[in-house]
Amino acid sequence: MKQLILLRHGEASFSGESDFQRQLTKKGRDAISRLGKTLEGKLKSVDLMYCSTATRTRETAELLGNHLAIEDTFFTKDIYDGDLKKLISLLENTTNTVTSCLLVGHNPTISLLLSHISGENYIGMQPGMMAILDLELSDWQMIGFGTGILKEILQ
Repeated sequence: MKQLILLRHGEASFSGESDFQRQLTKKGRDAISRLGKTLEGKLKSVDLMYCSTATRTRETAELLGNHLAIEDTFFTKDIYDGDLKKLISLLENTTNTVTSCLLVGHNPTISLLLSHISGENYIGMQPGMMAILDLELSDWQMIGFGTGILKEILQ
């Protein structure tokens, strides 16, 4: 069995920066820190984290890393630029030694990914929202529609 954790970045500012360079607000940083503290009793570590290279997702990952051991990290602009097909391809190419994977990304794609893998109706992930899915598969290449069970949503 595999575990997939999806996290939408924390609340970000809408200052004069480009969208890619938007930073977390104080409210966004505080919310991610609270989420990290909540995770301390539920989830000790993840094998791999995929993270968008956008500033707000990198900041989110760094804050979460203060509370969660992340064994390996892969930053890719494909999560920022990506569509559902690119995210699924990224997950399909995950090595099978990875049993738990965290993906830090953006809406609407992260919400679409959650709905696709869980087979549930669309769940609009708010900034700083995390979804934990159990995947009844032994090989990441088998990930697809309805292959995950939504275990918990945290915010």
